[in-house]
Amino acid sequence: MEIITSSQNRFIKMVASLKEKKFRDELGLFSIEGVRLVEEAAQANWPVEACIYITGAEEDQRVQAMLVLLQSKNCRIIEVSAAIYGKITEVKQPQGIMAIMKKRENRLVDCLINVQKPLLVVLDEVQDPGNVGTIIRTAAAAGCTGVILTKGCADVFGAKAVRATMGSLFYIPIFEGFSHDEVVNYLNKYDIHILATSLENSTTYFRTDFNRSVAIVFGNEGNGVSKKLTEVAKERLHIPLLGNVESLNVAASAAVILYEAVRQRQ
Repeated sequence: MEIITSSQNRFIKMVASLKEKKFRDELGLFSIEGVRLVEEAAQANWPVEACIYITGAEEDQRVQAMLVLLQSKNCRIIEVSAAIYGKITEVKQPQGIMAIMKKRENRLVDCLINVQKPLLVVLDEVQDPGNVGTIIRTAAAAGCTGVILTKGCADVFGAKAVRATMGSLFYIPIFEGFSHDEVVNYLNKYDIHILATSLENSTTYFRTDFNRSVAIVFGNEGNGVSKKLTEVAKERLHIPLLGNVESLNVAASAAVILYEAVRQRQ
């Protein structure tokens, strides 16, 4: 355990830089904040580089237990003042504890060849980080095989998206930065049926067969699924809206459709 007393410390500056996607990508690191998220990280089989806490936070029993667990995993433990913590936090009312996480490199091929009847989620330029995080949380809860994010999606390792996952990103493989062509080539190579959510020329979601190898594509909040992925989809599906409502939020739509897939597969 160590104490850092200067905001000019090189490590503190590095942590502060993780607020920007550019540096998260360059360093292969991201930060998580709050007791619940750090607990999830401590308990998950995920590489935790360091844990930073405000002086006094260790008096909380939950925090103390986390620090003991992380120390047993040879994690770097750092105590800082509230003033220094204020330089690195992205939360208005921080709980005074964060962890620096190493990004995990997942191989999509492992999800496609080692799983019977994979159930994949494809996020196609979903730009709101809250939606991205919420859908990842739902996909993990529904037992999905993995989540693919195309280029143009919000960064899943940004603070808002991470918070929205509520720690579920530690338990489901996530694949970032795929072009539309890469998505199509991978899924076709392994005979994964591409199902696109669309209001045009589509069937109701509960008449779709999910009891097979499928990848369900959820599209951009304003424009829906891209033309490319809509055209190559084996089927298009929609959720019928019976009231005077124009559309559902993409995260709500994902929850409805994914749990129909769960129902059919049980």
